[in-house]
Amino acid sequence: MINYISKTFKTTLLILCAVFSFIYLTSCQSGEKKVVEQEFKVWKIPNVSNGAEFYFSPDGKSMIGNAKFEGDSSHQVYTLKIDGTDIKRINAIGEDACSFYFPSGDKLIWTSTRDNLDLPKGNWSNAKDYPTGAELYTSDLDGGNVVRLTNNKYYDAEVSVSPDGKKILFTRQIDGKCDLWMINSDGTNEHQITFTDDWQEGGAFYLNDSETILYRAWLREDDGKRGIPMTIFTIKDDGTNLKQITFDEGTNWAPFPAPDGDHFVYVRVLQPFNFEIYLMSISTGEQTRLTFNDAFDGFPVISPDGKYLAFSSNRDEEPGVRTLSPYLMDISSLNLGPK
Repeated sequence: MINYISKTFKTTLLILCAVFSFIYLTSCQSGEKKVVEQEFKVWKIPNVSNGAEFYFSPDGKSMIGNAKFEGDSSHQVYTLKIDGTDIKRINAIGEDACSFYFPSGDKLIWTSTRDNLDLPKGNWSNAKDYPTGAELYTSDLDGGNVVRLTNNKYYDAEVSVSPDGKKILFTRQIDGKCDLWMINSDGTNEHQITFTDDWQEGGAFYLNDSETILYRAWLREDDGKRGIPMTIFTIKDDGTNLKQITFDEGTNWAPFPAPDGDHFVYVRVLQPFNFEIYLMSISTGEQTRLTFNDAFDGFPVISPDGKYLAFSSNRDEEPGVRTLSPYLMDISSLNLGPK
């Protein structure tokens, strides 16, 4: 669920309704806000009419995410060029969720229930019913040479890879409790990072130092609530140096770091029910609103060069149609590239 809704995290009407009912802002965000009067240039990636949560390849020319095309019984992992061409299905067994590129550019990692088809399907959008058959897999760029990394009856998802390629970060749920875990890229040294009793951690990504983790969490006592507050944190991957980044009681969801090492994009839900994407500085707390649309805008991701924002939206659908598609925004003027 990338993210609590990850990964993700499906884009059908039923699942997106679950997303909408789960995330709802109840108060305003704190911190200084930088005003942008209108959106930067936005365009829809063609040929993907039902897909969401796409992440860039290291060279910024391709993406990986979840989509459902004609003939698919459920959402599967796909890769494609950012112009909507060269679409490839990576897995066709079970149900898939979160996915990511290794920084080498020649290997993928993704979540699937492909080896646990006998277990209940569960619900990727409901923390009380996450699929216990969700496991982590690696493959090459065509879906070959599949290697299973985890083997248990837990929910293992919301996966990403450190910029140096040495560590895999993911969320594991055991007996209803979500924590951050990591494993070496070769499948060794699997271990837990967070050990909180009261927080449900997930949707985590490394900053560019390959040590600091950015993630969101909500209090376990708020499980299932409408208007659930979510807080964004950073922590070192050895479990030290925990820092709270957002301090309001609103929904701060789906953070993703910029390559400059200081900023990140994330989703806020504005009243009455408007999902919008913001940019925030970790060091100063300054916020900049990036999307201005009454539709759902979520799952924000920044390209490795800092020039493009990818996100999922239903902004071009007819009223009442909540199927998501991937979009790109030109954010090159924000200077978020590697420093």
